[in-house]
Amino acid sequence: MTIAQELAHFVSETTSVPQATREMAVSAVFDLMTAAIAGHESPGGRAARDAAQAIWGAGESAAWFSPVRLTITGAAFANSAAASMMDLDDGHRAAAGHPGACIIPAVLATAESCGADAERVLTAIALGYEIAIRIAAARDMDNLDTLVTGPWCGQGAAAAASWLRKLPPSKIAQAIAIAGSTAPNLAAVAYSRVMGNHVKEGIAWATATGLAAVDLAQAGFTGPIDLFDNDKFYDPLKLSRALGKSWLIDGIYFKPYSCCRWAHAALDALLELQTEGAVNLAAVQRIDVHTFSRVFRLNNDLAPANLEAAQYSVPFCLALMALRGVGAFLPLTEESLGDREVIALAKRVHLWVDPELDAMFSKAVPARLEVTMPNRRVTRTIIEPKGEATNPMTRNDLKAKFETATKDLIDSSLASSLISAIEKLDEGHAQPLFDVLANSPALGDSQQGSGLTVQNA
Repeated sequence: MTIAQELAHFVSETTSVPQATREMAVSAVFDLMTAAIAGHESPGGRAARDAAQAIWGAGESAAWFSPVRLTITGAAFANSAAASMMDLDDGHRAAAGHPGACIIPAVLATAESCGADAERVLTAIALGYEIAIRIAAARDMDNLDTLVTGPWCGQGAAAAASWLRKLPPSKIAQAIAIAGSTAPNLAAVAYSRVMGNHVKEGIAWATATGLAAVDLAQAGFTGPIDLFDNDKFYDPLKLSRALGKSWLIDGIYFKPYSCCRWAHAALDALLELQTEGAVNLAAVQRIDVHTFSRVFRLNNDLAPANLEAAQYSVPFCLALMALRGVGAFLPLTEESLGDREVIALAKRVHLWVDPELDAMFSKAVPARLEVTMPNRRVTRTIIEPKGEATNPMTRNDLKAKFETATKDLIDSSLASSLISAIEKLDEGHAQPLFDVLANSPALGDSQQGSGLTVQNA
């Protein structure tokens, strides 16, 4: 039996998950709603929704918070793009990437078409995270040119959707294999300096590839089911050890700021110092960030030209936090890009590699911040930024994040309906969430965008 077949049997034989895992899946859905609303009317979110109609055509599945109805794959693609566009979606430390923006749109689109109840929805989400994160964690992180989500998240989507559709283990294994071997390779990410683009980590395309793989497998199409059986690329123990003994979704992190997770420790350090009154912004001469070497793979633009470039700039994000506070990150807005005061302060931010902190990556994403003022320097080190499994955001924290991030984007009625739908999901009812996502008032002008033809059911 290959590892893909072993994973497929585990998926097929799972009937439920522990209560704590189920609750984490609910939290993950709630958090992804925040990310999806934040990214819905972003340029990338709108373009993805428009293009999905041209690529996949009309269907019965909802492009969330819009009148657009697409095929299952098209809807999952559009919703995944919106959810990942603002870098506000969840992640997992062992995977060094973001499973939720792929798994949850794929599961919800498939579950609605299957008439799945809440228990099956939440179990499928947990299974999708499990397979995706195991595959990601089994790679040799030190020798990867780049750490992006697209090459592995679609395999979790394929596993979850196959389980919802009640495919046999042989078909589930093929779906995982097809998704893994046709996933976006994102080769240019390793050398491109143009981080300000909508492809980002390829999450939306991997979501579509994962769901397409399920259709292909069900139709009899086959893939290389031994794709994980090469210890030069994957650690077999990390792929198959203790399946079902614990659940990897229990260890996901949530993000309080809409920017790259690698900046969060420095942002938390600055926020702590400011809260304590230790920093006089008017007197700041320089800010030094001592951190891990992978941070230097980011573009770190001092005056980013678009939202995506801003998300990957530690100096800009630090300056924005210092001058405009946490609210400026829930979510980042285009108005912040031309803030001259922020750009001026960003020019006084300097990045350094700290060997001790560098050795902690990828199990941790730490930073030590030093703020220099006349005759005084203050320092703060953060090893585990807010939202990590070891420094968690509670359900109340996620609610506060939702309320702050969406208050200017949706009306109070929709906000209340979404919160109620999440509560109903927790109580065992999925239909209220499907209803809100499909029938809520459109955000922005969903009938205009790139000029592509809009096809509504």
